[in-house]
Amino acid sequence: MAIKKLTYVIVACCILSACSSTLPVKGLIQDSNESFSGTTLEHANGNADLKITSNQGAVCTGNYAYITKHQGKGAFNCDDGRSGPFKFITMGEWGAGHGQLGGDKFTFTFGSLTPEANM
Repeated sequence: MAIKKLTYVIVACCILSACSSTLPVKGLIQDSNESFSGTTLEHANGNADLKITSNQGAVCTGNYAYITKHQGKGAFNCDDGRSGPFKFITMGEWGAGHGQLGGDKFTFTFGSLTPEANM
């Protein structure tokens, strides 16, 4: 009986992990030479976690949720004390967004796009 339960747990984990995806993230602070790169892990329930690192050393984490099928919002918190909200639009495996990070305008893309392609 224990093997049967273990099999169900393994199958459930495989199904859930197949429904999540990791995408690259790139971002820029407006009027600055500070850039960010990292990843976002989208979960099957529509929520996601992200982690980006600045070329100046700051590490920022955050989470977001979808408001509609193609729009979402979230917030960043950085280890240097900066934080801020953001919004984004998506077309599945790629998207773009903007927000504030420590009072500065922050733009980013995720998936196959780069910030430079959107400016």
